[in-house]
Amino acid sequence: MKNKIRPIYRELQAYLAQAPALTSNSGTTRDRTLWTNFNGLIDELNTVTGENWDRFKISDIKHGQVTQRSTPYQYILVSEYRSKVNGLIERLYGMYFSDEPAPFGATPGTIINQNQSQNQVTHVQILLEFQSKLDEKLREYGDGTKEKTFLEKVKSTLSGIGNVADLVSLILRTGKDIGLTLEQISKIFS
Repeated sequence: MKNKIRPIYRELQAYLAQAPALTSNSGTTRDRTLWTNFNGLIDELNTVTGENWDRFKISDIKHGQVTQRSTPYQYILVSEYRSKVNGLIERLYGMYFSDEPAPFGATPGTIINQNQSQNQVTHVQILLEFQSKLDEKLREYGDGTKEKTFLEKVKSTLSGIGNVADLVSLILRTGKDIGLTLEQISKIFS
C-alpha cells in the first residue's frame, strides 16, 4: 500500500511547496487548478486506499464579481488550501511514512517555529539598526529643536514596537504630533 500512496504523498508535498504564500495581499486565490488538482488527487487517494479522504477536499469555493457587468469568478482562501494540503500530508505521514524523515525535513510546526524565530531575529536587527540611526541623528540636532524632540520621543517609545508597520506608524504619528511634515521627517532620516 505504501508504494501506491507514495506518488500521491510526494505530489501533495509539491502542491504545498508551490502553494501561494499566506502573506499574499488578499489571502485568496482564483487559480482554480489549485483546488481542482488537489481534489482530484484526493479522489485518486480514495481509490488507492479504499478509504474516504473527502474531508480534506476544498469545498468552500467562494464566488465573486467585481461589478455587475464583469465576469463572475471563483476563489478560495489560501489559508484553507494550505491547511488542508498540510493536514493531509501530515495524516499520510503519520499513517504510512512515520518511519521515514519528516516531509520538508521537519514537521510543519517546527518550520513555523523556525520562521517565527527568524522573523523575531530580523525584527530585533531592524530595531537595533534603527536605534543606532536614531543615536547618530540625535547628535546632529541641537537641544530644543523639533527634530531632536521628535527623535527623542521616537527613541523613548521604540521598545513598544511589534513590527515594521508599527515602527512606521510611530514615526508618522510622532512627527505629526510635533508638527513635522512628511518631507521634514524624510529629511531627518536621509
